[in-house]
Amino acid sequence: MKTTSTAEQLFGNEIMTKAKLTSSRKMDHLRICSQENIETGTTLFDDVHLVHCALPECDMDAIDLSVEFLGKRLGSPLFIAAMTGGHPDTAEVNRVLAAAAEKYRLGIGVGSQRAALEKPELADSFAIVRETAPHAFVCGNLGAVQLAEHGAEWAERAVEMIEADALCIHLNFLQEVIQPEGDRSAVGCLEAIRQCCKDVKFPIIVKETGNGISREVASQLWDAGVAAIDTGGVGGTSWAKIEGIRADERGAAGDKALRELGDSLLTWGIPTALSVFEVAGTRKGPVIATGGLRSGLDIAKGIALGATLGGMALPLLSPALSGEEETYASIDSIHYQLRAAMFLTGSADVSALQSARTYITGTLREMTLE
Repeated sequence: MKTTSTAEQLFGNEIMTKAKLTSSRKMDHLRICSQENIETGTTLFDDVHLVHCALPECDMDAIDLSVEFLGKRLGSPLFIAAMTGGHPDTAEVNRVLAAAAEKYRLGIGVGSQRAALEKPELADSFAIVRETAPHAFVCGNLGAVQLAEHGAEWAERAVEMIEADALCIHLNFLQEVIQPEGDRSAVGCLEAIRQCCKDVKFPIIVKETGNGISREVASQLWDAGVAAIDTGGVGGTSWAKIEGIRADERGAAGDKALRELGDSLLTWGIPTALSVFEVAGTRKGPVIATGGLRSGLDIAKGIALGATLGGMALPLLSPALSGEEETYASIDSIHYQLRAAMFLTGSADVSALQSARTYITGTLREMTLE
């Protein structure tokens, strides 16, 4: 009997897919990310060169990938960044990713929990992460606008829903600008983050979703009491492009203007390598480098620039849609690349990699000298 992959089950018949997905933004996003080229810009990691160590004086097979993050020892710096949830058909993707997090002792984030907070019957698509990964470091996810509207109560509910170890507050205002249903007021968001950090007992992580965090915003967030910052820089998944595609598909009044706006903002923001450099320079807590990381070498470069973890979403989406074995194979490959980079810099563990010397060239050098 022929078996079908998760991708085939979700998106198999094009006519059925369109009929099934038009009412669900969550599924729109998952489908577009899995089927379209939605990467734009550059991370500037090509301008980061790890200094080669001709005498590593360590055993590559004995290199320790484990890392301390917010009081928990993780198996490696690879963080499975927020991807999906909020629709019944996304549960299997989250289950596969959670199985990988449990197997490799990784940190994992879920997609925005807004849908399940508004409609509790959707909570299972998120709760499956903790059910599958009882020992993983799991991060909940709530938008800054929703936090400002509903306060710590929603933060508490988001964490309780998945028994999370921490809560990510996401900043996605470029995406909101292009969505016809977007929230375009950021008034009160910083104060809401500050108050939430005071009111709750779990760590608060603030993350961008593809446009980067500057040193100025990082300083504001540290002062507000956040426990960690996730850069979410330019160079990977572009929400301007995703929302532009959605606008094309809808074809409603005003959508042409939104698509044109999305096209004009495709490279807006701070490249990931530059964002890591800036945020790490204001460090009062750990930094997660996300935004266009596509290999273990990218993770190594992010750590050498000052990050503690390197987050990936899109590179793990296609494997997750294919199943556990493909996902495990992808993670093994990423870990092998990371281990090789550590060996070739003479870094026997992650703390040593954090001290590895780098050459900064090209555009990144020019921008960091400003």
